[in-house]
Amino acid sequence: MPGRSLDTGPAGAAAASRRPRFLDAVSAALAIAVRPVGKGFLDACTIVGGMTLLQVRIFRAMIPPSFDYDETLRQFEKVGVRSLAVVIMTSLFVGALMLVQTGNFVRDTGATSMVGWATGLTVLAEVGPVLIGLMFSGRVGANNTAELGTMTITEQVDALRVLGIDPVRHLVVPRFVAMCVMLVLLTCIGDLFAITGAAIACQLIVGIDVRVFWQGLLEGHLVGEFVMGLVKGFFFGGAISIVSCYWGLRVEGGAEGVGRAVNNSVVTSAIAIFVVNFLVTMLWV
Repeated sequence: MPGRSLDTGPAGAAAASRRPRFLDAVSAALAIAVRPVGKGFLDACTIVGGMTLLQVRIFRAMIPPSFDYDETLRQFEKVGVRSLAVVIMTSLFVGALMLVQTGNFVRDTGATSMVGWATGLTVLAEVGPVLIGLMFSGRVGANNTAELGTMTITEQVDALRVLGIDPVRHLVVPRFVAMCVMLVLLTCIGDLFAITGAAIACQLIVGIDVRVFWQGLLEGHLVGEFVMGLVKGFFFGGAISIVSCYWGLRVEGGAEGVGRAVNNSVVTSAIAIFVVNFLVTMLWV
């Protein structure tokens, strides 16, 4: 009994040869589409791993404490005192803005007693620490990356290693300690001036008696939110210091490399601030 004959003519051979070409084209297109995603993921893992190792080296240098105390004091003045004016101006307008955003609504609805509580909750727990952290990363973090990057490309960091001086103990740990401590203090001062700016805006712009604002703020019992903001400031300072030092110590390519490192430092610090803010808020509440 004769079976079905297979199509082995020229048309069948052409169709069979087109199928592998089509599959090859699809595979090539998928590879082109997926390659940037995979490369970005691997680069992100490399960056996170490098920052984690740097953090381990910082903690190892601090137990027992064996870092440059004179450099630490200099960093206190550089990252803290010189940032005070910017923090005060930023906080005044942030507090006033938060009050204007909520003041008109509560005045129209008649819930004026809530204006102090709502403004205090927003400023103390979220907006104040985050905006101060972002400003701090743009001013102090970028400057720190540029300074360390310049030292790296001019081989000053290598010279420290040749002299038997650990760059992490001499350069990184003082910056880490100074940023953590000073950002907590700056957050505290920023909260004070933000509340002051909100009180001024309450009286002069929105038209609500400032005594109503202070009464609502005090009756809101926002001590927990204030402490949470200071905790965020501490972790923001640690994140900014690690990010800025990491990018500064791995600069390559001269002045152009320093510019890329500063840009990467600012972007990574902003991402780290929002990630840390989310984690601290989730763990706190």
